[in-house]
Amino acid sequence: MTPLMPRRSDSPPSAAAALRKGRAPNGSARSKAPKGEILNAAARRTAATNGHAAKPLSKRKTAPRNAIVQGDCLPLLRSLPDECVDLAFADPPFNVGFSYDVYRDRKSAQEYEDWCREWIEQIHRVLKPNGSFWLAMGDEFAAELKVLSTREIGFHCRSWVVWYYTFGVNCTRKFTRSHAHLFHLTKDAKAFTFNAEDPEVRVPSARQLVYNDPRANPTGRLPDDTWKYGPFLPPGEATEFRPDAAEGEAQWVIRPQDMPEGFQPGENTWYFPRVAGTFKEREGFHGCQMPEQLLGRIVRVSSNENDLVLDPFAGTGTTPAVAKKLGRDWLGYELSEDYAERAAARLEGITVGDPLNGSDAPTVSAPSTRNGRKRQAGLPKMKPG
Repeated sequence: MTPLMPRRSDSPPSAAAALRKGRAPNGSARSKAPKGEILNAAARRTAATNGHAAKPLSKRKTAPRNAIVQGDCLPLLRSLPDECVDLAFADPPFNVGFSYDVYRDRKSAQEYEDWCREWIEQIHRVLKPNGSFWLAMGDEFAAELKVLSTREIGFHCRSWVVWYYTFGVNCTRKFTRSHAHLFHLTKDAKAFTFNAEDPEVRVPSARQLVYNDPRANPTGRLPDDTWKYGPFLPPGEATEFRPDAAEGEAQWVIRPQDMPEGFQPGENTWYFPRVAGTFKEREGFHGCQMPEQLLGRIVRVSSNENDLVLDPFAGTGTTPAVAKKLGRDWLGYELSEDYAERAAARLEGITVGDPLNGSDAPTVSAPSTRNGRKRQAGLPKMKPG
């Protein structure tokens, strides 16, 4: 197979650019798409020959590919055939009262769990036997949905990953929350896609970075499921060891990039900064946007080129965007007409092989807080490095 080389389109502004500005390509006001319409132009043309656009909510013989479809994910999921999806990623509303344009994010606990049960059951049905489902969730319902997915629906939980990010929501009556949960769920406990040897998934080992051990695997290792800062720490302790102060107390680490070299987190606590308003990759029309590099790790490890990647809550289109860049087919459902149009426009501007946005080494690229802490303590400024 010919490798996909990074390249970008040099074509003039397309219909996607017009849609981003809120205008149709002919200059008229942007019209609303009927529910179930396939918004991506190329997919719309292909789907027309297969009957997808004619009966958007009828039971399909094949799943549409490379399309953003606007509508409620439940009937859209029900319209898919059994075992047609290789990887599903879902970042649903967390039921915390977030202000969406068309969705009410404040249900009773029972209503929310019942709603989640319905669409997670559909995810289980449409996944191939060796498929994976990654579910992002906040603290409020993480445990409930993990139990629901495994004990009631039949998924197997391979990993419970904690996504640690900066720019957490400031709190005054509790510790600032700066994490979300990622569940890796599979239909089969043993047979599932997991590209453990992908060099973009693996991380350097302590044997390589710290001990220069010739026995170390030169390709690194897979990320673990715990933070490891050295044998001197109890499990789960996020502290920094300073050899010059071994007799004193260990120091809390403010941010992971402040850890000594060789003790960067690379386990099932994953550090990726949240996509803040000042970030280049930020799509300004949506307040909850996943980092492309985080999705890149998931797509690389749990799917192969030309596999179908499904996101039932497409939002800004990050999952389809990452899937397209990495040579996968993609399908996104989005309830909001405005979000769906903007996500489709985003996808039209992406070419297979484009690099992922954001740093692939966020703990290294993020600025250190050392000088600020020294300044507060009244100590001399430290030289870079």
